[in-house]
Amino acid sequence: MICTTEHRGLWLRLLVLCGLLGAPVGAQDEPWTLFPDSSSISAGGWLSAGYHSESNDLFNSQPEELELHQAWLFAEKSAANDDGSLGFGFRVDVMYGIDAGDTQAFGNEDGWDTTDTFQTGGGYGYAIPQAYIEIAANNWSVKAGHFYTLIGYEVVTAPDNFFYSHAITMYNSEPFTHTGVLASFASNEDTTWYAGWTLGWDTGFDQFEDGGNFLGGVGTTFGEKVGFTYITTVGDFGARGDEAYSHSLLFDIALSDSLNWVIQSDFLTIDSTGEENLGLNQYLFYTLNDAVALGARLEWWQGDDITGYAPHGGVITEEGSQDYFEATIGANFKFARNFTLRPEIRYDWSDDVDYDETIAGVDLVFTF
Repeated sequence: MICTTEHRGLWLRLLVLCGLLGAPVGAQDEPWTLFPDSSSISAGGWLSAGYHSESNDLFNSQPEELELHQAWLFAEKSAANDDGSLGFGFRVDVMYGIDAGDTQAFGNEDGWDTTDTFQTGGGYGYAIPQAYIEIAANNWSVKAGHFYTLIGYEVVTAPDNFFYSHAITMYNSEPFTHTGVLASFASNEDTTWYAGWTLGWDTGFDQFEDGGNFLGGVGTTFGEKVGFTYITTVGDFGARGDEAYSHSLLFDIALSDSLNWVIQSDFLTIDSTGEENLGLNQYLFYTLNDAVALGARLEWWQGDDITGYAPHGGVITEEGSQDYFEATIGANFKFARNFTLRPEIRYDWSDDVDYDETIAGVDLVFTF
């Protein structure tokens, strides 16, 4: 990994600062919540703000500025009942920030939650990434509305990712949200099956032309150490293209009580456009204690001239596939349970488009 003297100095200062901040956390501490739990409805949210030295056009698109990425609120009611009887629930998420443009339903031409209607200027805007109702009983549930995808390992929501930056594969080979119906069925305590129908990729209560695809798969465990998930989408992906297939394979392996290894591979092919890409991501996480965890991500992503991923407005001049790589090291420092500081250094490179770049970044996530 190429790292300048300036980046090394920044990294060392961040480690010292974060170590001091992480030290006070104790196992007995409980997270603070803004909204007290009620018997039926829960609410909460988070704020995330960060700074990064450069941009590779993957979410963090405005470098050398301290930006509010996500100001997030949610309200939900669980559909599950302890006695197994039929229950009804819902969830609604609303966010504001610099991440809105990558969180909105950009698979629509207009209408709900689109760039034209929800952007406010300066890169900031609003998004409503989830708004659905749910029914459940015993070991099955059905949700209908607008909801997050099942595909992939990384997600849009900041508190649910280890790293501040995102994988190339997540941004270019996966949907973020769907509108449709999704059922889940737990056949036993280790295995859950999913099946549903959605209006293509990244649509919000609308349909792009004839968009419609199957979304489903299975999640299971092998013994106590290995988790496996297979999720696929098949059909018309709407704005992304027709006659399409994608899948995500995920292995989560507990090498020890403190060390986890995650392997993820995505494949996407779209006959109507000729697009085809493949990704392989590996993550290694080591938990030192309740306050400090270390992580590394190594990624290979093979794109094509249809996908057109070229950082900094570069132009892909050759037809066929291009190989991209990235390596990221980072840490999570938790203090007062509600705060997580996520410093990282990342190196991206591709000989096929003559690109390499080192990016230093850090963000703070405050949950409530």
